[in-house]
Parts: sequence; C-alpha cells; structure tokens
Amino acid sequence: MAITWRAVVLTALGAVAVLVWPVPGTVLAWAALSVVLCVLDTVLAASPRAVALRREVTGPVRLHEPGRSRLTVTHTGPRRLRALVRDAWQPSAHAERNRHRVDLPTGESRRLDTPLRPSRRGDLHADRVTVRTLGPLGLAGRQASLDVPGTQRVLPAFASRRHLPSRLARLREMDGRAAVQVRGAGTEFDSLREYVIGDDVRSIDWRASARRSDVVVRTWRPERDRRVLIVVDTSRTSAARTGEEPRLEASVEAALLLAALASRAGDRVELIAYDRTVRARVAGVSGPRLMPAVADALSGVEPSLVEADWPGLVAQVQERLSQRALVVLLSALDPSAVEHGLLRVVDRLASRHQVVLASVKDPETELLRTGREDVAALFDAAAAERTELERSAVALRLRGHGVEVVDALPDDLAPRLADTYLALKAAGRL
Repeated sequence: MAITWRAVVLTALGAVAVLVWPVPGTVLAWAALSVVLCVLDTVLAASPRAVALRREVTGPVRLHEPGRSRLTVTHTGPRRLRALVRDAWQPSAHAERNRHRVDLPTGESRRLDTPLRPSRRGDLHADRVTVRTLGPLGLAGRQASLDVPGTQRVLPAFASRRHLPSRLARLREMDGRAAVQVRGAGTEFDSLREYVIGDDVRSIDWRASARRSDVVVRTWRPERDRRVLIVVDTSRTSAARTGEEPRLEASVEAALLLAALASRAGDRVELIAYDRTVRARVAGVSGPRLMPAVADALSGVEPSLVEADWPGLVAQVQERLSQRALVVLLSALDPSAVEHGLLRVVDRLASRHQVVLASVKDPETELLRTGREDVAALFDAAAAERTELERSAVALRLRGHGVEVVDALPDDLAPRLADTYLALKAAGRL
C-alpha cells in the first residue's frame, strides 16, 4: 500500500474530531475510519502490473546535448488507471522531469516523454519504471516497479570541431587547391608552372625549362594515403583531473580533431585505446564512416587504474603497421611514468615511425606558477615551477629520441596537435 498526502490530512483532521468529542473512543474511531478508507481505496485502485510499457530512446547524442526517453503506457486492466509513473535513469542522465500523471480507461495508451541531458560519455542505462496507482478517493493505492530496459549512447562532445575549418583551409593551401603552393622534402610532385619572383630556385625544372624556352618550376603537394595511428592511453595517468574533467577527456577531443583532419587530408586513420589491453579499436574504415566509428568507439572509453603496458603497446603498433606511419600517443608527460615506461621502448617506435606524444598540462599548476601574493603562494609557485622544469627535461629527452612532443592545456591540446600534424605533413616527415 502507498498512501498520499490526502491520507495524512485525513488522519490529521482527527484532531478536530477529538476537540469536538473529547473521549478516548473518538481517537480509535477516527483511526479505524482512516484505515478502512485507505484500504478501500487501495482495493479499488487499478493494478500497477496491469500496465504494458514500451520504451523508445533517441539515437546516439553528443555529450551535453538533449536526448529523450519515450514510454508508451497501455492500460490492460478492468479498472480506470489513475497513476503516477516515474521513469528512472542513472544520475548522469539528468532525467529531471521524469514523473508523469496518467488517467487512462481500459485499452487506451499514452506516450510519456522524459527529457535527458547527459553529463557523461558512454552508455546510460534506464532504471526501473515505477507505477503508483491511486484509488477513486486519492488516499492510497498500489505501487510496483517494472523492468523496462533502455540504453542511451552518449558520444563525445567534439567541442574541438570549431578548430577544424581553419585547419582545413591550411590543408587546402598545402594541397594546392588554393593559390599558395608549398614545397618540402618527400612531398609529391603536382604540376609545372612558370617561374615568378620569390620562388625557390631549387624547385626549377631545368629540363622542362629547356624544352619550353622559359623558366618553369615544380609545384608540390603533401603526400597522401599515409597511415596515421592514434593511440589513446587509458591507464591510471588518464584518470588524473585537469580542471573539472579527467585527462582522458582532452585526449578524446584531440583524437577526434586529428582523425577528422587526417581523413580529409586523404590519410588512412586507425585508432586504438590501450592500457594493458585494447579497450577500443577503429581500423579499415574511411570516408564518411570514419568519424562516426571513431566517436562511437571513444564514447565508452574510461580510465583504468592500472599501469600502461608499453612493450605491449609497441607490439600492437608493430602488428598493425608494416610501413612508416605517424604514431600519435595521447598520454601523460609525467616524468616518473615516462622514464619507467615510454623511454624504455621509444627507440623501437621512433626507428620505424614518426612518433608524436601529446600530453595535457594541469591548469592548476599553471595558475600556481604565477602566485606571488604571500609566502605560501611563493612556495607553491616554486613547486609548480619545479614540476614544469621536470616535464621540460623529459620532453627534451624524448625529442632526443626523435619524438615530437606537444604539451598544452586541455583546451589547447587538440588545435596544437592538429598544427603539429600539418607541420609534419608540410615538411614531408610523414
């Protein structure tokens, strides 16, 4: 039995009856009357299990964008259904307006929409649907919780896509579709054109110039159809907080922007999320299907509180890449983690591939470096500066092994990594 506020008010009115008839029997009589009415109302209430429920959930939505859960309630019992229906979801779904009042005769249906605004990536799961039916008096009723499974897939926000148009414009310039032509070692020959003042004399094609009786130069475009392998580190270092979110979130944004840019550049993009085992993988996908596949794979990736298996990661890379490629490691630049992990195997990677390590800086550390208000702030600034010097020393050692290092704040990591990719492509180092 489930009672309502009306039953509480009915019981409280017994105080008035006691004031009118101040005898012991009045209390007992009023209590008995209240119980009888509540029991009668419960008996007359429709059965909550005589309800057929069907759930429909919107397709995948991006983080912080609205979704919807729709319940179709069909009354199959003999009595009129007066009920309160609660569509429960896990807290990160933010299903705030999830209580619905229904009044249905036998055989009719109604759709109940619950808006969702998820605050976490991954799969959000619906909890049970609670149906509380009420009797004609509204004093009491019956209640049952029914299992109606439902899953809402939440994709990464991809807020870094705002940087994509400017990088694509630079890519078009490099690729020869704009007025600017660039030249770099190892790039592909594009076409011949007449020499103009300011052109690099090293690009003059002397044989073609002799045939045409005019000075002509070669134009170049960045090599296409290169392989780009993005590795997202999901080990314990990815769980560290940088601002309000784990470090992994910035890595996911950087991976999405780089995948979008590299696919537009005509390169073959693969992705793996790894700590001690492969948590997600995208391979053999290109064109318009690539970004949905990458977003879907990264949506369920979460940090694992284990140490990264760097020899295992190198084995995964060697298994997937048989020729020179760009290997982007979205991991931490923490000195202890790098010295005891990546530095031991980096030569095996850098000897065959162009390796880029992209890491997230802690905004709080950057803020502490500027503190000079008092003695405590000065000591904090000194500690933060020492941390930064250690990170710089580790980055310098990695560069000595041929690794490009991108170390940036969470909001800057994705565009900085995209710029590094374009610079390597323009220089013909992929």
